[in-house]
Order: sequence, then structure tokens, then C-alpha cells
Amino acid sequence: MDISLKADIEHRQLREWNAPQQNRPQNARVPQLVAMQAAATPDAQAIVSGDQTLTYRELNRRGNQLAHFLQTLGVGPNVLVGCCIGRSLDMVVGLLGILKAGGAYVPLDPTYPSERLSFMLEDAKVPVLVTQQHLRLSTRGMRTICLDADAKILARQSEAEPFSTVTADDLVYVIYTSGSTGRPKGVQIAHKSLLNLIFWHQHTFAVTSSDRATQVTSPAFDAAGWELWPYLTAGASVYLPDEDTRATPVLLRDWLVSRGITITFLPTPLAESAIDLEWPSTTALRFLLAGADTLHHCPPPSLPFALINNYGPTETTVVATSGRVLPLAYSDGPPSIGRPIANTQIYILDEHLQPVPSGTPGELYIGGVGVGRGYLNRPELTAERVLPNPFAGEQGARLYRTGDLARFLPDGQIAFMGRIDQQIKIRGYRIEPDEIVPALNGHPAVQTSLVVAREDILGDKRLVAYMVLVPGICVTASSLREILAAHLPDYMIPSAFVQLEAMPLTANGKVDRAALPAPDAANILLDEIVAAPSTPTEKRLVEIVAPLLDLEQIGVDDNFFLLGGSSLMGAQLIMQVTESFGVDLSLRTLFETPTVRLLSAEIERLVLAKLETMSDDEVLRMLE
Repeated sequence: MDISLKADIEHRQLREWNAPQQNRPQNARVPQLVAMQAAATPDAQAIVSGDQTLTYRELNRRGNQLAHFLQTLGVGPNVLVGCCIGRSLDMVVGLLGILKAGGAYVPLDPTYPSERLSFMLEDAKVPVLVTQQHLRLSTRGMRTICLDADAKILARQSEAEPFSTVTADDLVYVIYTSGSTGRPKGVQIAHKSLLNLIFWHQHTFAVTSSDRATQVTSPAFDAAGWELWPYLTAGASVYLPDEDTRATPVLLRDWLVSRGITITFLPTPLAESAIDLEWPSTTALRFLLAGADTLHHCPPPSLPFALINNYGPTETTVVATSGRVLPLAYSDGPPSIGRPIANTQIYILDEHLQPVPSGTPGELYIGGVGVGRGYLNRPELTAERVLPNPFAGEQGARLYRTGDLARFLPDGQIAFMGRIDQQIKIRGYRIEPDEIVPALNGHPAVQTSLVVAREDILGDKRLVAYMVLVPGICVTASSLREILAAHLPDYMIPSAFVQLEAMPLTANGKVDRAALPAPDAANILLDEIVAAPSTPTEKRLVEIVAPLLDLEQIGVDDNFFLLGGSSLMGAQLIMQVTESFGVDLSLRTLFETPTVRLLSAEIERLVLAKLETMSDDEVLRMLE
């Protein structure tokens, strides 16, 4: 096929895949939409937390009173107001009241370290903080409103709808996300971006006032707004599980069923645990929405609800792509992240910002109304990540550069392939750790896994696999290596397999890579059968190798590198071999003979060769 014709076909195909447009009310705002629901169904349940309930009338009234008080303090369009309240009825009142005043909320999780909270408040320069009395925060230079302690003051405020001049382009919230330098960065999102998410969500999942949804995530996670506003602007009810329930898959399943929840969002690691459970054949739950991390599993055919995989950086208003994951017995990779949501465009580009052919990996860029304003007080970072959109016709259109690797599938769905900056180089090979995970998850004993590059010893990088195993199924390191070897070259097989009770998670529900433990004798998986040494050389070599690897015992056929050995450890091993046996080995020899049995044979061969060149006196002196 002619190259220019092929390119033209691919460009037309890209335009078709990026075609989902959805008209939405231009003058609507979240506070007005909630007020309309309060007028239509004042006694309907809006928020339910345990035995506490807020009706729409009560939620709207308290939001109005808080808004009037905030306005007396100067809160209006684009004024940032902190909201540091745990998951509760008060949290929703606080967020709604800030929006009704015309301000933009900066949600803070009270469980975060005080130093981090102080940084966010100072960086955002919030003049007002909405919180609760028992939360002792550093609030220098700002006015504090405690919804509990100041309840009498707020009760005296007007219950009428406050007047606001806020526009679609004004800020609705600023969310702080982790920065690569360790310094959190504030992401600025406008009303029009949030409303696009709301109307897409309501249309896609047929949200009505009879729905029962959930709020499970940290208040400081961007998904928390996704869990609230599409439902509260539609007259539905939002249920808040307690802390134990939200973190325990079995308890969460039972709670979702008993409360008649119809739609729930769960961070991906929790969603994967939930779909592995047994569910009643009939349940009110229609949709389980997963997101915030890579989904590795397809649902079982018996799952009585739809599993939806979602993808989107905070910078593009929570969700940029979405798609249902169908049950599949066999798959050549993890589930796709779906297609662009309404009024969103996805581009997969090369380093020259040119579209790559379908099926070719490239960096994922996001355009459309969901792209936020950029980073608060970080113009240089905004210029680096938010670019003019060369593919859009309208003036001022922008692209967000995600730093994620992806490719288009033949049907227009998108395969997520991990972070570009997580590519690593080991022994001269460039490796994508996320390529290893699907093969590892193919083992029947592995429930979920993660592969990372660790550098526990400076200058020595190695692959380590972390796994949560299926209860009751035994697994050995050799069986894992065997299944990986069927799909991957040897340099992509992890050097150590670490068993975890559960993946450590951040407050936002993502896997906390910083909390993953270093491999040691207590957590590393070994082979079930340990072949004992049978010669003096093998016995001495085991005495050298086992302490070096921090293992109580090793088999003579265990691979030094697959037990966690590294190049630096290999150099130490070679030095001790020289001291013990008087022969010189190269690191290459260790790579070629990485087991005690093979290395012992090589040592004995070198010793014999050395003896043949020595005189009888030299041999006697050596034996002494």
C-alpha cells in the first residue's frame, strides 16, 4: 500500500476513534444542580454514613449556610478554600458549601502527615480552612471554620441560595498529587472540566435518582469528586462505608450487597480482590468501576455485574478513557483502558509529536475539555506538561503529556503499557516491568503481582517480583520461573520473588512502591526441594553463598542470581572463592555456572589444572 495512503487511512481512523462528542448544559454548575434536586426531592436521602443520614433538604441547607459565611470572609470565584475533613457527612457539606460560595476547594486528607498538610496549605495560600475541631492543624495566617465547634454560628446564616458569579472557566478544585521530586503539586481543574465528567458519567451509566453509589476513596483523591457529584446532581444516594469495611474485600462485598449499592468505584487493587470473591447470583450492583492503577485481570464469567476499567490522570479530570472488561478465558495481555470519554481526544505520539501507526507503542497525550489549567504556582512544569494541541481546529486547545506508554488496538481501544520513566536497563537490556506482570499473573497461584527494579545496593539494579498469592495454593520459585521462561527471555525473569499478604497502598488506592519491602529470608520464595551438597567443595561453597544471600539454606541446583544474587554480590563471591580455593574466577564464569553444583565442578577443574602445573613441593606447601 502507498505510504501516504496508509497514513491518510490511519489519520481518518484516529479521527473516528476520537469522535465521541456530547452536548451538555453550558450554564449548569454543581451547586445549582444539587439545589434543583433538593427542590424536587427534599426528603430523599443524599448521604448515608452508618446510621447517619443527610436528606437533600438538609445537605442543601447546610451547604447554603456555610457558603454565606464563607462569602463574608471574601470567598468568591477562584479563591482557594482548604477542606480537611475525613470521609463523613461533614466532608460533603464542606465541599458543597465552598462551591456554593463560588470558591474552589482544596481537599486534604486528615490522615496525611502534618508536614505534608502544612506544605499544601502554604503552597495553595488558602485564606480559609474548613475543618473539624479535633483536627489540630497548623493554620498560620488563615481563618479556620470548624463545622462542629462553629455549628451555632453557621446555623444563624441564611438558608437561601447564595449569589455567585462563577463561570465555567473558573476553578472548581485544586488537587495535590505526588511529585517526582517528592514535592506535592497542585492540579487546577475548572468547572467545565468537572461538568463534562459528570454528564458523561450520568449518560454512560444511566444514573437516576434511584441509584445508590459509594464514596470509598480518600477525600484528597481526585476520584472522591467522581464518587460524589455525578450522583448528587442526579438525586441519587451516596453511601459511605466505615474504615474497616472499605479496606477489607470480603466485608466490602457484603456491605455492597446488603446496602443495595448499584454503582461503586474501587481503586484497582481493591477491585481485583473484589472480583476474585464469590458473589450472589443476583445483586443490585450494576457497575463496578475500577481505576487508579493497572488492571491485570479479566472478570470471571459468573460476575453478576459489569466491570469497567477507567484511566485518567488527575490533570485531565479523573477519567479520560473508559471501557467494559469482558470475561475472557485467555488473553495476550491485561485488559484495555477502553476508549476516550465524551469530548476527549487521545493521541499516541512519537518523540516528534507525530502519531504512531496503530499497534505501535508511543506516549499517550490527552486533549479535550477535561484538560485542566495546569499546576498551581508551577508555570515551568505546566509549560512542560500542557502543550498546544496541533491536531485540534479550535484556538487555545491543549494537550496533556501523560508520560504513559500506550498503543492503539485494532478496534480503537487503548492498551496501557506502563510508565515511560519506569523503563529500566539491566545487563544492557531495556525492560518494561509491566510486560512481566501478565505472564506472572498467568500462574494459578498468583492473585496479583507487581515487578519493580530495586537498587538496594548502590549501582546494583535487579528485578524483584512482589506477589499476593491465592489462599490455599502452594507455589515455588521454580514454578514461577518456569511459567515466565515460556514467555520471556531470561534477562526479564526476576531475580527474587517476594510474597506479600497484600499490596501496600497509598491513601489514593495506588500501590505504594516506596513501601515494598526489600527481599530477605523472611519473605522470599524458595524452591520446595533443596538438593543438599554431596562433596566437600559443594559444602564449602554453600557455606559461602547462603550468608551472602542472607538465606539459611540453599540447594546445590539453585540459581545464584534467581535467589537474589547481584553482580556486586557475585564479585564478593568470587573474592571468597579465591581465598578458599586459591583459584581465580571471572564474573562471566559465574553467569555461565550460577549454581553451587556447576560452580563447584568448575572450581575443581581449575584446582586440578593448577595442580598439574605445580611441583610436588608446591603441592605439599598448598596442602599445609
